[in-house]
Amino acid sequence: MIPNLTLRDIREAHERIRPFIRRTPVMTSSSLDELAGARLYFKCENFQRTGAFKARGAHNAVFSLTGEEAARGVVTHSSGNHGAAVALAARSRGIPAFVVMPTTAAEVKKSAVARYGGRVTLCEPTQESRESTARRIAAETGAHFVHPYNDLSVIAGQGTSALELLEEAPELDVIVCPVGGGGQLSGVAVAAKALRPGIRVVGAEPAAADDAQRSLRAGRLISGGNPQTIADGLRSSLGELSFALIQAHVDDIVTAGEDAIVRAMRLVWEIMKIVIEPSAAVPVAALLDRAPPAAGRRVGVILSGGNVDMDRLPWLAGQPPAPG
Repeated sequence: MIPNLTLRDIREAHERIRPFIRRTPVMTSSSLDELAGARLYFKCENFQRTGAFKARGAHNAVFSLTGEEAARGVVTHSSGNHGAAVALAARSRGIPAFVVMPTTAAEVKKSAVARYGGRVTLCEPTQESRESTARRIAAETGAHFVHPYNDLSVIAGQGTSALELLEEAPELDVIVCPVGGGGQLSGVAVAAKALRPGIRVVGAEPAAADDAQRSLRAGRLISGGNPQTIADGLRSSLGELSFALIQAHVDDIVTAGEDAIVRAMRLVWEIMKIVIEPSAAVPVAALLDRAPPAAGRRVGVILSGGNVDMDRLPWLAGQPPAPG
């Protein structure tokens, strides 16, 4: 059964979160157009509050709670960006935020969660450990659990980036969006297909964490286990809600290798003069490798975030592409 998420829900989410988020710019680059063989429109969520698109879904989820639900705060688990976003949203609402993070999370992301007022608890770097630790904290504190992606309020918030993108570039033929847990891709797909039914929506994920591609092709959820990829924000497996929406609205999912992700990340830094993180570079890498058919088309590219550990840039000597 397809979850009940509509364009109206996403528009209502946009109104709800408007006071708390930034309307991020849509940028272009003739140099990257030439390399990709397509006209690219970059939705720069690296300029979003907390440095990632996650601010959208987190604020919608936190501000959708009733007073009673929010009274004891919120708890979540995250590799970093969602945790920082939930911490900021909770601070905006005046409630505590408890954030479970894997020990392998980038230091810049741990620091960001703490800076926004989140109370960090570290756990083993597995999905099971993240979920069990979050359940324990919820039981101890009474905090309301906000899932990073398998939550319709979160998904609706993430879809608001597509509303803004298609307002500025209404004639897009394709949107390419990173996919990890699938919250952003599913929200973007629902909004894009409702606004422009003929558009193609394509997910992009690391080849080393390709559970979404395998799940879509098999027609059933396939767990990614504990994938090792430099794109730390895309290590999560799909949720049931996000997978059902992806099955209904996403045309294809493509992959990019680790070296290609690093090359794409560096190209965006050098050519566009903006900072993106490895997860945001995945759709760029896929387009440069011509994974989704895009020749001559107008392509929206979601640059999902820009939170990078500057001490561990992947192209520096002695820092090969590897999980951080």
